[in-house]
Amino acid sequence: MPELRFTQVDAFADRPFTGNPAAVVPLQDWLPDEVMQAIAMENNLSETAFTVPAEGDADYELRWFTPTTEVVLCGHATLASGHVLLEGDRVRFRTRKSGILEVARKGDGYALSLPAWKPTPKPLSKIVEALGCKAVETLWHPHRYGLVVVDSEAEVLALKPDFNTMAEEGDVLTIVTAPGEKTDIVSRVFAPGAGIDEDPVTGSAHAVMVPYWAERLGTDSFTAFQASKRGGHLDCRLDADRVVLGGRCVTVIEGVIRI
Repeated sequence: MPELRFTQVDAFADRPFTGNPAAVVPLQDWLPDEVMQAIAMENNLSETAFTVPAEGDADYELRWFTPTTEVVLCGHATLASGHVLLEGDRVRFRTRKSGILEVARKGDGYALSLPAWKPTPKPLSKIVEALGCKAVETLWHPHRYGLVVVDSEAEVLALKPDFNTMAEEGDVLTIVTAPGEKTDIVSRVFAPGAGIDEDPVTGSAHAVMVPYWAERLGTDSFTAFQASKRGGHLDCRLDADRVVLGGRCVTVIEGVIRI
């Protein structure tokens, strides 16, 4: 029976059982898509990352699966993959729809470089109704990211979304954000159409949020907190067309998958 090594990592976390868990499965060659999807469903984490060695401008190719679908970009599972595979100062990943991503050592943690995906205004009436909030602004990125801005951290924390109604919108990642009280910004992130009611800490959401907040705050560097039950802190920086996120990782499980 074939065995695959896997590591479960809490990303954007400084201690176990916080941040966002991701499974990392290094491969020598790609498995059939349906097998990788089945492994992700079995893991039942927000993301399972699969890598294969690469040549040229990257060290590895990288793909990510939720329990129900393959996604365009996942920040926390990229950070987790760097934590598992990084041997020198940095590691580069080639992805199918998000270009080259990089994880570099930074102090006792890492710096994760993602594309900056600036959203543009768009009405999101059904999503706002399902969230049950009063939106100040609603914006959209064509990779199916909805950004809903509200007035206060208290409103973000009080959200009780109707996940069934949100799931009817399909595979949309919905971000609700506001100015923070102890950090510059605060957010929560929901993706029920992808099998994730609330994501604990979402790197890709910050690829969308950081360009918005950098313009609104008038600074390229600021702090963020994603206010899920597990919670996660991020240092955010807009660097031209890149978003750089600082965070730490903790390995919590190492084992094998038998297929």
